[in-house]
Amino acid sequence: MNIFRLVGDITHLASVPVLLLKLHTIKSCADVSLKTQELYAIVFATRYFDLFTQYVSLDSLHSTLMILIFLVSCFSIFWYMMLHNVEYRSYDEDHDSFRHYLLIVPCLLLALDINEKFAFKEVMLAFSLYLEAVAILPQLVLLQRTRNLDNLTGKYVFLLGAYRSFYVLNWIYRHFTRSHFVHWISGRIM
Repeated sequence: MNIFRLVGDITHLASVPVLLLKLHTIKSCADVSLKTQELYAIVFATRYFDLFTQYVSLDSLHSTLMILIFLVSCFSIFWYMMLHNVEYRSYDEDHDSFRHYLLIVPCLLLALDINEKFAFKEVMLAFSLYLEAVAILPQLVLLQRTRNLDNLTGKYVFLLGAYRSFYVLNWIYRHFTRSHFVHWISGRIM
């Protein structure tokens, strides 16, 4: 693991409690895009679908813990926004109208065409990388439409932006040190 990925993971991890803090303490999901949360849920579900079918070694314990944290937190945020009555009432469906499903199909087609090896696991990994590169778009469009940004939402979006920036640096670093072209392409989409 290189420093860019580590810092990217840390900033992504830091964005989660910021958003959960907003949802739990303020009891509001105003200015938070449910569409972005759905896209992240799809990203993590498709990327880590084989988590419990593969052997976890001590070397991969860090990765496994990070995966579990991302999966649990992603679906917790989704639950808070979708099923928790207090927060759902503050959800602004009119402004969060980005047609996010239009992002899924091109990412899937791109993953079917450009992947490391045409195998289910590799196609799902490529799909999750491509989709993750554009998953923040509904959130940015929502903020542009509402022109309203509270402190915690601003910190959440900043941390997600920092996470994406460090992952672009990670992909550049990996481009020069490894031959995984899918990561480079998904970094360029971002």
